[in-house]
Amino acid sequence: MYDFRPAADAPKRAIHAQLLEAAAAITEGERDAVANMANVAALLGDFLPDCNWTGFYRMVEGELVLGPFVGRPACIRIPLGRGVCGTAAQTATTQLVEDVHAFPGHIACDAASRSELVVPVIRDGTVIAVIDLDSPSPARFDAEDAGGIEALAALLANRI
Repeated sequence: MYDFRPAADAPKRAIHAQLLEAAAAITEGERDAVANMANVAALLGDFLPDCNWTGFYRMVEGELVLGPFVGRPACIRIPLGRGVCGTAAQTATTQLVEDVHAFPGHIACDAASRSELVVPVIRDGTVIAVIDLDSPSPARFDAEDAGGIEALAALLANRI
């Protein structure tokens, strides 16, 4: 049984460091990408407060397809360049969105979401997935969150 949880009063930097450590431990030696994404989606949900959706979209035949997640049912397929996830995948860059309603072409899978952080997972120069975090609070995510999730994406690049 795994029991990874940050201290309730831990600063954000410590939470991201502990999240990375937990993800490294839980994915170490496991070759199944879906199992690793599922466990990391659960870790994200446990470690990051004020998130209503944490999970993955996988690149499949030129589009994003829903992967393991924690949250309400979500959009199954997202074309490249569409919405926050499709933009992150097409540009291979992190998307930090303070107000999703102001993002051109935003796809509202959960009407409660107000802000979003999407980080591409890149292997050998190719986007293979994105990590998607949604929050019901405006401007929930910041540069420190982006850096922490980018470190997680780098770790996972050869584990999913």
